[in-house]
Amino acid sequence: MLATFLGGVLLMGRAARDHLSLLTSSFTAEVFATQETFSRNVSTCPGYTLSSLHETKTGLTAALSLAGPACNAFGHDIANLTLEVTYDTQTRLHVNIYDTAKAQFTIPTSAVELASGSNDPSLKHSSDLVFNHESSPFAFWITRRSEPDAQPLFDTRISSLPPAPIPPNNASDSSTGFDGFPLVFEDQYLQLTSALPLDANVYGLGEVVAASGFRRDVGTDGSPGTIQTMWARDAADPVDENIYGSHPIYLEHRFNETTKKSQSHGVFLFNAAGSDTLLQTPPASPVSLIQYRVVGGVLDLYFLSGPSPQAVVEQYGAVVGLPTWQPLWGFGFHLCRWGYTTVNETREQVRQMRAAGVPLETMWNDIDLYHAFRDFTTDPVSFPIDEVRAFIAELGANNQHYIPIVDAAIAHAVNDTDIYDTFARGTEKDIWIKNPDGSTYIGQVWPGYTVFPDWFAENTEAVWTEAFKNWSDSGVAFSGIWLDMNEVSSFCAGSCGTGVDLSIPPTQVLLPGTPGDLVTEFPEGYNATIWGPSGNMTINGTSTFGNNGETENTLVKRGLGAGQEKQVNLNSPPYAIHNGFGLNDLDEKTIATNATHANGLVEIDTHNLWGLMEEKATHLALLSIHPGKRPFMISRSTFASAGKWTGHWLGDNYSKWAYLHYNIQGVLQFQLFQIPMVGADTCGFNDNTDEELCNRWMQLSAFVPFYRNHNELGAISQEPYRWDSVAEASKTAIAVRYSMLPYWYTLFANASSRGTPPVRALFFEFPDEPELFGIDTQFLIGRDILVTPVLTPNVSSVAGVFPGRGDTVWRDWYTHEAVDVPATPGGNVTLDAPLGHINVHVRDGAVILLYAQPGYTVTETAAGPYSLLVTLDKGGHAFGTAYLDDGESVPPTPNTTLTFRAGEGQLAIHSSGNFHVGQTIDTVTILGVGSSKPGAVKANEKILQVADWEFDEGLGRLVLKDLGLDLNGESTVTWA
Repeated sequence: MLATFLGGVLLMGRAARDHLSLLTSSFTAEVFATQETFSRNVSTCPGYTLSSLHETKTGLTAALSLAGPACNAFGHDIANLTLEVTYDTQTRLHVNIYDTAKAQFTIPTSAVELASGSNDPSLKHSSDLVFNHESSPFAFWITRRSEPDAQPLFDTRISSLPPAPIPPNNASDSSTGFDGFPLVFEDQYLQLTSALPLDANVYGLGEVVAASGFRRDVGTDGSPGTIQTMWARDAADPVDENIYGSHPIYLEHRFNETTKKSQSHGVFLFNAAGSDTLLQTPPASPVSLIQYRVVGGVLDLYFLSGPSPQAVVEQYGAVVGLPTWQPLWGFGFHLCRWGYTTVNETREQVRQMRAAGVPLETMWNDIDLYHAFRDFTTDPVSFPIDEVRAFIAELGANNQHYIPIVDAAIAHAVNDTDIYDTFARGTEKDIWIKNPDGSTYIGQVWPGYTVFPDWFAENTEAVWTEAFKNWSDSGVAFSGIWLDMNEVSSFCAGSCGTGVDLSIPPTQVLLPGTPGDLVTEFPEGYNATIWGPSGNMTINGTSTFGNNGETENTLVKRGLGAGQEKQVNLNSPPYAIHNGFGLNDLDEKTIATNATHANGLVEIDTHNLWGLMEEKATHLALLSIHPGKRPFMISRSTFASAGKWTGHWLGDNYSKWAYLHYNIQGVLQFQLFQIPMVGADTCGFNDNTDEELCNRWMQLSAFVPFYRNHNELGAISQEPYRWDSVAEASKTAIAVRYSMLPYWYTLFANASSRGTPPVRALFFEFPDEPELFGIDTQFLIGRDILVTPVLTPNVSSVAGVFPGRGDTVWRDWYTHEAVDVPATPGGNVTLDAPLGHINVHVRDGAVILLYAQPGYTVTETAAGPYSLLVTLDKGGHAFGTAYLDDGESVPPTPNTTLTFRAGEGQLAIHSSGNFHVGQTIDTVTILGVGSSKPGAVKANEKILQVADWEFDEGLGRLVLKDLGLDLNGESTVTWA
């Protein structure tokens, strides 16, 4: 749901807002005088000297002392630091640099609890990674034990970095320069810099819609490099700016030109403070670099050895926690429409979907559902509770589900006669965020004046759970929950409701689609002025794309903590991170940075944690309301470890072709972040979509984990039944998706068990092929399914790379024909892609369990028999597994793992586990058996009649039918 339409808000400059805000702290003249002495230049910062080194059981500790006079660049230098190095596991090295007095903020375990080390003393001498250091000035570097002389994975030595100062690469932003590279540790500013290989392959550091794609821009070949800001922000998917979530983890992938082999490693900075992370390559520099600039906290670093990309992701999951288990129904197709809907209009959408034959698993409602935009309510006119209860019961009777939205802010009652239970209960239990003086912090969101839950308060989780339970008991019997605007979003500056007459509503923020903020934009190439508002590809037989229209270019480059610390500026830290790429104060569209929590913490330290803590509380609430069932939840703002509690959608994207492409990089980012249940608003959220874009997007989204069509209030309808071509494309793509559900489910079981990413960049599976390192126009589902979507308008073909350089056989999903793959590295293959068709290919050597008969819902689909697709490699072998359970119980739960092995003319199926599988395998399709027709085919030693199998010598395809193979024991299929 959009929270960025602020046409009705009077925007004020920083000085005016600081003057008007009732929340602004009363700093003393001494504090301001001290701040004025900050040099804002680190060139004179002395760094630190190491002393008192002490070997521990699993690493070392040492003291770090300021090596010279304090520079006070962006805060007050902290003279005494502690260094702790711990060899956590064979693959994980932990380096923590913190202030010895422990006054700096550290993330509480109530918010994020990281895994502890193995406490194995042998790791000091056997682990994959090695900590190296220099004492004066203190610097450290991380190497692989197997390659001590190779370029370090992380290297903070001044001698390894380019000479400084380095002038800004952006003349209008002096902060894009580098005054120097010392270790800086101040109360309001931390700086750490490492050398990277020239033009390094860096992935992660989000959440972001990056112009450079999944591979981050490190500033070579005239590109601007990256300034990745970590500050949760309610902004409609701008390019190269900070948005909803903060994930300070990156994966670097290195290719050795000599050995032609690659290795990956990961670096995770466990810090929730606002920050800038710079990736840059200074002119003539032999190295690229990464620099962290953080406005608080400590330097708590985890190094992950990989060496494969997949291993790095799994090792990160072992640190922050593995993804929550998803219910099987969550992989179905979801539909939502924000736009003055009623319960009957919502019911009509469901009816239209069935009439068009487009499968629908879950119906969602946006804030149309609410009474006066208040959480945990229903509108008595448009969504009367009896009708809502009946509608949800209808969905349930058809094996469908219902999910409503929950916004982060809670409406403040306007007077004593205004009865709003959630607010009253929260006030009674004292759970709202406060002003520094102890009064309630009052912001503004859709309901008007609002308050915000304080997740550090003692009673917040209990009140939150009670609100959900009461809502569900009233008739809103939800299957899952959608958390929105939890950055946390507020439309005014400061506590704008403090001291005012709350019965007089604030200036209303305009909703899109209302007078003054009409939605008129269509995607590139469609001119609604000429062709009208339908968005059709053709009108009266004439193509609308580019026909008297204009193509718009939308790609624009571009210890308890500070709450008790003295002489720190909570509202405007001396180092201004690039919030909104340097255009916005830290309190822009959110609560003020000195808003105070129950335990004395302040918002500047905890801001990036708010969404995560809400997700945890909501997850636990759903477990309480639906005991034993897996919570299904999608949330907007996320932080490290959020995947333990929630999935994510990619926010308020645009109905533009560029955002269809950005869809892929967003999904890939969140695989790395251990939040694999992710997807974009299909067909786009902001502005109007059109027929062709929606057609292509419905196909693409069928092959990413979270699949929902949703758009903004005031835009044209974009349900897939609106255009016949979109309905047909959707039915085809959803049929493939539903047939693949056992494969998807197994991938997510692996994610929840081991952290293995279900969706992968091509180089994850083919790490030694450099031509793949920058590709995000294609992606892999698991190791076996390659998806090549159309991402541009007005075309009927698409070019794709087929990894393996000719050694891997890729077969068309639909026809089973093998692709003629060029052996030349990076050689493209042009594929037919008429409207309504998305190219999908399956890798050789795979065995994939499928549902044989995709149905209208996931429940109907899963009730039918299985089929098996076997794609033999050139040696005649294939392998696969499938995980099966009841699809909804919280593990541990009865489960069975099937193992499939093919080779030398035989397929063996092995079952292990305690879950009874009721369905059988009725069909087995084997590809790559050769051009000679088998003389005999057997199933469990029984010779099959010729009528029970087919052979296509041109495709080398053998199809066995009506097998009825029991999956609770052992089975074999042989062909001579």
